[in-house]
Amino acid sequence: MLTLSYQTEHEDDMKFIYKIYQHWHHFLHNEELKEKIYSIVFESDTKRGKLFDIILIGSITLSVLLVILESMHIFPHSAYLVLRILEYLLTLFFTFEYLARIYCLKQPKKYIFSFFGIVDLLATLPVYMSFFVAGSHYLLVIRAFRLIRIFRIFKLFTFINEGNLLLRSLWISAPKILIFFFFVLILVTSMGTVMYMIEGDVPDSGFNNIPNSIYWAIVTMTTVGYGDITPVTAVGRFISAVIMLIGYTIIAVPTGIVSATMVSEHKKQEKRKCPRCNRDGHDFEAIYCKYCGAKLKTEKPQKFVNDRPNDERF
Repeated sequence: MLTLSYQTEHEDDMKFIYKIYQHWHHFLHNEELKEKIYSIVFESDTKRGKLFDIILIGSITLSVLLVILESMHIFPHSAYLVLRILEYLLTLFFTFEYLARIYCLKQPKKYIFSFFGIVDLLATLPVYMSFFVAGSHYLLVIRAFRLIRIFRIFKLFTFINEGNLLLRSLWISAPKILIFFFFVLILVTSMGTVMYMIEGDVPDSGFNNIPNSIYWAIVTMTTVGYGDITPVTAVGRFISAVIMLIGYTIIAVPTGIVSATMVSEHKKQEKRKCPRCNRDGHDFEAIYCKYCGAKLKTEKPQKFVNDRPNDERF
């Protein structure tokens, strides 16, 4: 009897586990549910999608304000407890939203490793990290980056296109800027070492080691000038003046590089003329003419920030 009872209980347990597995499998492959969730969390053309986006923007704004208020230390202890509870609730909402975005896509990797996917993940991690690292919840201000979605919600596509142009220009200019950065790094290291050799023996000077001297060279070249370390000798002051002039000369170089690239990319857009209506001004990623619908001459498209993942299903 005991053996029979044990077998019956074991079979009931296996049936229960199998039912859970069936429900879970059905949930993971429920295309109809995925379609509905996608239309809400990624589309802003429908009423539900726009309502969700507005609630999301409001939640993000409230979350950032909560972090700012918590850092002010002007409220009683009970108020901070309420702020922390609200913060946890918002984090649960953002976690659910992040998982929903992954769930409804056939190719979730495209979203996970996109700009917004990384920002969405970083927006939820600080609260969970705060259980292990004190003070890390202040990193929740990263959620402010998610407010960029407001341009998509309110159909401000001009701003999105201009933003993509800026990001594309920065990406193309990155190698030149990186070379320039290493040049400046070598320059401030050399200047800092020279100043250490000149001012290092002066009593009570801040040039008592090379790292401090390099710090001074960076502050001087960027024309910040905190004044915590100052040269005393005539030679040291002369070198300071030279570094300041060099700083004024080269500080605009990265801006010039990016500006030139932006102009070049903008001209590329203007050159893309429609073969049917001969009108220009098409976006870099455009495939069809926005005036007559004819197919444009194909150039290898580059993928940049886009809130909507390029999912094969849609």
